[in-house]
Amino acid sequence: MEILGAVPNIFKQLYDKTGIVIPIRGCIHVGAHEGQEYPLYKHYGIKNLLFYEALPDNFELLKKTIKDDIFVDARNIALGNTSGTVEMHLEDRGLSSSVLKPKHHLEQYPQIKFEKTETVNIARLDDEDFIRDNYNFMNIDVQGYELEVLKGAVNSLKYIDIIISEINKEEMYEGCALVEDVDEFLSDYGFQRYATYWQQDGGTWGDGLYLKVNNA
Repeated sequence: MEILGAVPNIFKQLYDKTGIVIPIRGCIHVGAHEGQEYPLYKHYGIKNLLFYEALPDNFELLKKTIKDDIFVDARNIALGNTSGTVEMHLEDRGLSSSVLKPKHHLEQYPQIKFEKTETVNIARLDDEDFIRDNYNFMNIDVQGYELEVLKGAVNSLKYIDIIISEINKEEMYEGCALVEDVDEFLSDYGFQRYATYWQQDGGTWGDGLYLKVNNA
């Protein structure tokens, strides 16, 4: 799945359409890959960036992307609702790699092969050490594992106003949360889905924009 996906369109929703003005103090990006969205964040003036990327090879490329930017904190660890280690299922480009085994993904994208696994470190965002007031936006792109990331971030969600999360209509990965599961979970913490961008190639997955409408 492409990392950039619908994020530029979602940013246009936030910044270019009337009625929504939410200053972004900083972004926590979970599943940062090689940092493809780093220029986009800089373009929109997002100062504080906290990147999480689980795979060591991707992380080395991420460090080259951000170079010596003192406002970027990059961490080579996966996020979820547990601490320790976890096995990831890898494909060559790394874009579709996931903690979860691929399911419908194999049918929809037969050209993408998952032939290796790799053990990586994993933590809960709520257990991580950072200044939470500096970040009010989360971008989560972890191939079906988004709900587990959110479950491990319930205390951190108190500081978050905006979430972009990959969402699924079908089990692209075994046991992955579906869009209604993410909707229900986030509604308990004061968020509603404001906009949805389904991918053109079948529309089985996409990105959801969630805004905090009340403090739960």
